[in-house]
Amino acid sequence: MSGTAAGAKPRLTTSAMIASIASEGQRVRAAPFGKALVALAAEQPQIVGLSADLAKYTDLHLFAQAHPERYFQMGMAEQLLMAAAGGMAKVGLVPFATTYAVFGTRRAYDFIHQVIAEENLNVKICCALPGLTTGYGPSHQATDDLAMMRAVPGLTIVDPCDAIDIEQAVPQIAAHPGPVYMRLLRGQVPVVLDEIEGYRFELGKAKVLREGADVLIISSGILTMRALEVAQDLAADHIGVAVLHCPTIKPLDEAAIVAAVQARPRLVVVAENHSVIGGLGEAVAAVLLRHRVQPAGFQLAGLPDAFLDAGALPTLHDRYGISRSVLGARVKAWLG
Repeated sequence: MSGTAAGAKPRLTTSAMIASIASEGQRVRAAPFGKALVALAAEQPQIVGLSADLAKYTDLHLFAQAHPERYFQMGMAEQLLMAAAGGMAKVGLVPFATTYAVFGTRRAYDFIHQVIAEENLNVKICCALPGLTTGYGPSHQATDDLAMMRAVPGLTIVDPCDAIDIEQAVPQIAAHPGPVYMRLLRGQVPVVLDEIEGYRFELGKAKVLREGADVLIISSGILTMRALEVAQDLAADHIGVAVLHCPTIKPLDEAAIVAAVQARPRLVVVAENHSVIGGLGEAVAAVLLRHRVQPAGFQLAGLPDAFLDAGALPTLHDRYGISRSVLGARVKAWLG
């Protein structure tokens, strides 16, 4: 039998792996992580870069070209990648270890926990393809990485929205003492937050990006981009949508979340590019419960607790409720 075997999922081309998350016509910036790290390393000789055979696909190839003597190719061995990064941190270097999020978390979890986090080593783990940002199926979709990493004691977690967040986060996570896990957007990355007057990424801080009387969307990562789009769309229906961006998942800015929810009675929607199990949504719910804050309504807009399909990203984002149009429709429905 030629072609796809009976019962097997169809094979996808490489374009499904490297598909951009940018909408048609959206402004983008190429390789913000790689360029920011190259610039920072020029000033800080203690910074080194490591990859598990994926430098081109995490934008670390730019670092390898600019600082070849400080670049280490560890091969397809993510456990070795984390162990080596920990060893380098012990001698005073600041390693940036990059791979895909599924490999950096699922395959190397014990090494992150035991080698890096337990000794509070100064390792920066930057992982591409977070959540549903690849057309490949569950083998490459890191829909559970935040749940896993939130459970690691002392680990700081960053989920940037766009190129602006990434460029500003790189020097801050480098300066932060201790281990960091950052979800990485690579390639042609959307540019969104430069339109928000006065916005600056601050590690550990959430920021109100816009106000609205009817709905408060609390979001991180690319879902903040979607939340801003939904707010714009629903304004045409005279629905006011506020957006609170939480680029740092851990430690979570509890004071900002409580203040935003207490500001006025309105529906609270937590939107995230992650399973509804163990991510930002459950973290926010726990914060509100601990602080005895009761919102007018509360909903999670995340990925289902399921193994997701393979396919084209726009189709998958529609199917699983995190596209602009579907997220907007869900918010309107929740308003009743």
